[in-house]
Amino acid sequence: MTTTATAPASTVRPAVPGPSLARLTGVELRKLADTRAGRWLLATIGLIAAAIVVLQLRFVDDAEQTFTQFFTASLLPVGLLLPVLGILSITAEWSQRTALSTFVLVPRRDRVVLAKLAAVVLAALASVLVSLAVAAVGTLLSRATGGAGDWNFGWALAGHAAVFQVANVLLGAAFGLLLLNTPLAIVTYLLLPMVWGILGAMIEALRGTARWLDTSITMEPLLGPEVTAGQWARLGVSLLAWVAAPLAAGLVRTLRREVS
Repeated sequence: MTTTATAPASTVRPAVPGPSLARLTGVELRKLADTRAGRWLLATIGLIAAAIVVLQLRFVDDAEQTFTQFFTASLLPVGLLLPVLGILSITAEWSQRTALSTFVLVPRRDRVVLAKLAAVVLAALASVLVSLAVAAVGTLLSRATGGAGDWNFGWALAGHAAVFQVANVLLGAAFGLLLLNTPLAIVTYLLLPMVWGILGAMIEALRGTARWLDTSITMEPLLGPEVTAGQWARLGVSLLAWVAAPLAAGLVRTLRREVS
């Protein structure tokens, strides 16, 4: 009598693919409005854009009440708040102690960080659309109330505005990723570029360097319809220093940090 040995069934389960980057980005977009701080910040961005238009209709000369003027005036105040949104998106995992559950569900931390960056970039681009929308409303109201109501608009300005707002939100995200602490990242983002700008204005030896590294100087041309090659070069250098370098260092820190 012979017996046939039967190999035991394999107990190794096939690997389950993780969520796609698009799905992770959608999750991070929802997270932007999940917290009270995020909701208020998003609402404030929209309200400020609308308030700027109202102030222009009330106090600006009729001849200057144009679509381009309405649009440009809303970019700077919105751009001041977008970095805070970038910081909150990155640091929320650590401040709300959800990093452990997030990184258990998605072990590849680099994908989570990339999804967060994609989400804030989409939010920045959406802010440009909001500025365009409120500028259109302002132009209609201006024409109805006797203002210029001029619709002439150079669409290159819209592209520059998109770069301006994306750079602003990534600037905040870079500080958030590097420091991983909401209050510290916000204070550092507000103070460090300001201190550098003051030093560049006060110390003559730093003025040449400030033209290349002070983001308040290098990003200013983006508020106009034309940007020269030299201005693009200075913008690129400043973003390498204030965005790319902190993002790279912050990513390394995030990948190595122990989650407790």
